[in-house]
Amino acid sequence: MTSIDQDIILPILKNFKTIAVIGLSPKPDRASHRVAAYMQKVGYRIIPIRPGSGKILGETCYASLADLPEGLKVDLVDVFRRAEETPPIAHEAIAAKARGFWLQSGIINDEALALTTKAGLLSVQDRCLMVEHRRLAHML
Repeated sequence: MTSIDQDIILPILKNFKTIAVIGLSPKPDRASHRVAAYMQKVGYRIIPIRPGSGKILGETCYASLADLPEGLKVDLVDVFRRAEETPPIAHEAIAAKARGFWLQSGIINDEALALTTKAGLLSVQDRCLMVEHRRLAHML
């Protein structure tokens, strides 16, 4: 097991049960939908962040993290957006008092990761949340 697994990924998977998914698609064939549906199926609460949508996976959509109702806390912000769009999302995650920040496979932005890490969030980039959960499920 790598240090990132033990120090970051396992604590996220074990302790962060409410996940805001930025860019969650309502289309079942999209990666964001597949990952969120899987995480929901294995017991995590999914909060869709997608402007202009009503409900996805049975959950009310919000336009941004700033639009979450008072009292709705997210543990992890899981991002399905282009890398260059992630620094403002990192700022939103910090403002929302999330405890973790996750950039999905293929999304790499060192600035966003540095912002969230400096703010104390457990942060991961260029990894798939579903793949990591499946890989480490025996340890959860």
